[in-house]
Amino acid sequence: MLTSHNVCSIPSAFQLTSIPGLESLHMWLSIPFGSMYLVAVVGNVTILAVVKVEHRLHQPMYFFLCMLAVIDLVLSTSTMPKLLGIFWFDAGDIGLDACLAQMFLIHCFATVESGTFLAMAFDCYVAICNPLRHTTVLPHAVVGRLGLAALLWGVLYIGPLPLMIRQRLPLYKAHVISHSYCEHMAVVTLACGDNRVNNVYGLSIGFLVLILDSMAITASYGMIFRAVMGLAIPEAQLKTLGTCGSHICAFLIVYVPIAVSSLIHRFGHQVPPPIHTLLANFYLLIPPILNPIVYAVRTKQICERLLQILKIETKTK
Repeated sequence: MLTSHNVCSIPSAFQLTSIPGLESLHMWLSIPFGSMYLVAVVGNVTILAVVKVEHRLHQPMYFFLCMLAVIDLVLSTSTMPKLLGIFWFDAGDIGLDACLAQMFLIHCFATVESGTFLAMAFDCYVAICNPLRHTTVLPHAVVGRLGLAALLWGVLYIGPLPLMIRQRLPLYKAHVISHSYCEHMAVVTLACGDNRVNNVYGLSIGFLVLILDSMAITASYGMIFRAVMGLAIPEAQLKTLGTCGSHICAFLIVYVPIAVSSLIHRFGHQVPPPIHTLLANFYLLIPPILNPIVYAVRTKQICERLLQILKIETKTK
């Protein structure tokens, strides 16, 4: 067990506090959070099922979309069940190993998501700027390798974080994490000893993933727009831009909340703690909700397949 009054000791468990300052509203908060989690799970599982059964969708774009759906399911499931357990049963205790595992899953798959968006931008670039070679440049095997590369990218980048905490920061002055999940900085700030290495490594990973990946993705879409503007027929321009519209929407849905949450965490010292925690939860929950909606609405093949399924179910009733 941990002791208080800044006495450093080895933790057996941490205590998550859900959303600081809103403890009296746990039951009410569980309704929107539980509903959003259910929508996220149903939406992403539906995307996976539609792509699986519809052979016309066995193309790189939809395989990357399936990867994105799996990532969204992992991100939301790694945090929401525990948060709902806190809301319903006040089950805030989490063991050290479970805490580090949750931290790894969250940060690893957030990194994998960034790599997947980069792969989707490359796919969109090839499909528009060199359509005749699209099937040869991105066969199914290459798509699988790109997905595996994104996963290894996340594991190699984030894998050292929990190991560094385990090896370098064994003692802690408190066991209460003012957060609803085991976020890296929330855990490191509780540790005794020098945590500068952990801070620098965490900031470096954030810079590489958030800044460099977003710059590469933006450059890819910049080249796509330049190629599209060179098309002589306006209808062709609109159709081609629509091809990547869903990718751009999904990209913004993920990166804007992350950027806002990071800026507020670093510089918004006057922002109340509940706002910090709510934003941190939203950037892990809102993209899994909105991504399936964006792709279902903007992607003609998925929309048509969903409508067919709904019509069949209506006729059978």
